[in-house]
Order: sequence, then structure tokens, then C-alpha cells
Amino acid sequence: MTLAIHGGSPVRTGTPLPSALTSAGRTIGVEEELAVLRVLRSGVLNGVWGPEVPALAREFAELMGSEHAVACSSGTAALHLAVAAVDPAPGDEIIVPPISDMGSVAPILAQNAVPVFADVDPITGCLDVSDVEAKITARTRAIMVVHLFGKVAEVERLRALADRAGILLIEDCAQAYLAPVRPGGPFAGTIGHIGCFSLQQYKHITTGDGGLAITDDPALARSMRLFADKGWPRDGGERAYLSFALNYRMSELTAAVGREQLRKLPGVVERRRAGAARLSKCLDGTPGLTLPPDTGDHVYWYFPLIIDNLDSDGLRLYAAALAAEGVPAIAGYLARPLYAEPVLRDGKAYGGSGFPTRGRMEYPDGLCPTAESLVARRLVVVPWNENFSERDVDDIAAAITKVHAEVVPA
Repeated sequence: MTLAIHGGSPVRTGTPLPSALTSAGRTIGVEEELAVLRVLRSGVLNGVWGPEVPALAREFAELMGSEHAVACSSGTAALHLAVAAVDPAPGDEIIVPPISDMGSVAPILAQNAVPVFADVDPITGCLDVSDVEAKITARTRAIMVVHLFGKVAEVERLRALADRAGILLIEDCAQAYLAPVRPGGPFAGTIGHIGCFSLQQYKHITTGDGGLAITDDPALARSMRLFADKGWPRDGGERAYLSFALNYRMSELTAAVGREQLRKLPGVVERRRAGAARLSKCLDGTPGLTLPPDTGDHVYWYFPLIIDNLDSDGLRLYAAALAAEGVPAIAGYLARPLYAEPVLRDGKAYGGSGFPTRGRMEYPDGLCPTAESLVARRLVVVPWNENFSERDVDDIAAAITKVHAEVVPA
């Protein structure tokens, strides 16, 4: 069977698959339109004085089963609130995975702390607990775990490790809304000391940009609220700035849309899981292909494929061939592990000084071999969507089966 990339007929023709960048791939409707009009007609668009931002925070905390939620301007901002609440001294260390968005690392640099990269599980891409433990030093202040592609990391083991070490655990849940850590258990984001979420365009629900951070610790919640609002407590007393902080406030327009999106979230997750289960059933048993492990703890931001017996060129051919068949796909998810990016390798921060990492931490090739193998040779991700029909999923399955048979050596 000739691949479309080589001149054959593509599996998927006609209407493109629903995408996060099209209305067909989002759950935005009349409810969001009315919410925006409600805010515009009120005349109050700033979240400091309006009702929408506190309502969104309260409703999200209730949904997650947390005591406190803080709304902010982006998922990266939410992580910055969390790192600021940890309050590292210059040169203190925070452990992170090398497969994530740079938004997991930038807040660490912004607070003058040093990112320390621990390797990942070869199937899930989430932090390897044993390597995290090996990377803890006297300067470690926190662990930041990322629930990659919607799969819950070994977060309960990480919380136990953090407690033994006397450090904090931050959960980056940008890709993992309503993901139970075990069947019937609490959600990802509630096991660590702080859980951070994103409302960016591509996430399960969206306001374009926006973020939420949850915690059960009132002191951490206060620290994050202050950091989101220039250190201004807004408690009715005199105008005061209690600590160094930025302006990461969420607007009333964003919060109003977020509240409507939040009501749709359980259905979004349910449909994503149902489509992924159908695809997994279609592909089960394919030689040389490992599907996402799911014990009820995966909410499928992306659908990752782990592929055997490919080199870097073969992996990129695999993804390009899927795209030619009408199924968007990304080889490796990242171009390189985060520690290989110029901002860290070349010290592209603080006037080129290399602060805070230069002289404290090196980021050579081979630092996290499993992560490097996934990015270079083993991982292809398919963007996932709650609005995929059964036919859409069957087309994806057919395209993967076709490409896999032609590209992966027997």
C-alpha cells in the first residue's frame, strides 16, 4: 500500500479532523457568548472588582475538591505563582522533567532558582521517581511533576518522597484535567502541595489563555494571591505591597468564559476517553507499537505512540506520513529535551550572564537518556479532541496502521 507521502491515496480526505484551532474542535457556544455579554454590559472587566474571577476560583476549587484556588493569566503564570510560593533563594534547586513545555521551567529561572532535570519513564514520559530521588540535594526546594499528555505520573510516590525530603511538590496539570490518580481516587493536582492548570487554546477547556492554581494550604494560597497582584493584599486596609510580586491577574471576560467551559469539562474528558478507548482497541496488538497505558487515569490531551526500531529520520518520516494521510502528528513532541534549549545551554537570560545556572549546573547531552531516546527515536503524538466522531477515530486508526506497516521495520 503506497503511502500518501509517496504519492498514494490518503486515508482521510474531505473534512479535516476537528482541531483546537477550529470551532469544530472546541466546545465554545452560545453560553460563552452570553457570559461575555454579561460582563461587557456590567461595565466591570477587571477581576479585582468583578464577581466572575472569584466565582471561577470557587467553582474550580469545589470541582477539584480543594480548599483554595487562585485564578491568573496563564498556565505559566500559575506555575510562577507556585514557584514564588516555594520562595527559593538564588541558586536553590527545583527538579523538573525534560519533556514538557518551557512554561514548566521559565518560572524557576524567573525566581533565580536552578532547574534540575530528572529522567522519565520510557512509556509515559512522566518523571522517574528513582531518578528524582537521586537528584535531590541539600539545595532542593521542590519537585515539579508534569502529567504528560493527560497521563497521571506516580504522584503519590513523589509526594511521599517530597515529604521525606522536607520539600514541596508542584503538579503541572496543564494537560491533565479531572484525571484520577487511581480509580475512584482524588484528581491529579490535589496530591501535591500545589496543582497548576492552563486554559490555553489547546487545552481540554480554553479561554484563549488563563490559569488556575489549587492548594489546601492557606499560607500557600495567600502567597499565590499576593504574587498574582503585585503583593497587594486588597483586604480593605491601607494600600501596601507586602512582597515582591508581578501582575498576573485574570480578567472578568476570561473568567466568565472559563466558568462556562468548566461546566462542560466532565463531558469533554468523557468523550476524549471514549475516543481513545476506541483507538486503542483498533490498534491493540500492533507489533512494535506501545499504546498509552490507562488504568482509568488518562484523560488524553494528546494520544502518544511509542514506536520501536526507528532512528531519528524514521520517526520524522512516521509523523510526516501520518500528516499526509490526513492525521496531524508530531515527531518527538519536542525538537529536543528542554535542557538542550539555548536559554539553558547558552545562558540566554539575565543579560547573557548565565545566571542562575552558570557555574551551578551543566546540561550536557546524555543527561536524561530515556527522555532523549523518546524525543529522538520513539515518540509520536497525535493531537486529541473531544469532538472526534467514531469515523474520525477509525480514520486515525487506519492511517496509523498503514503508516506503521510501511515505515517500521519488521
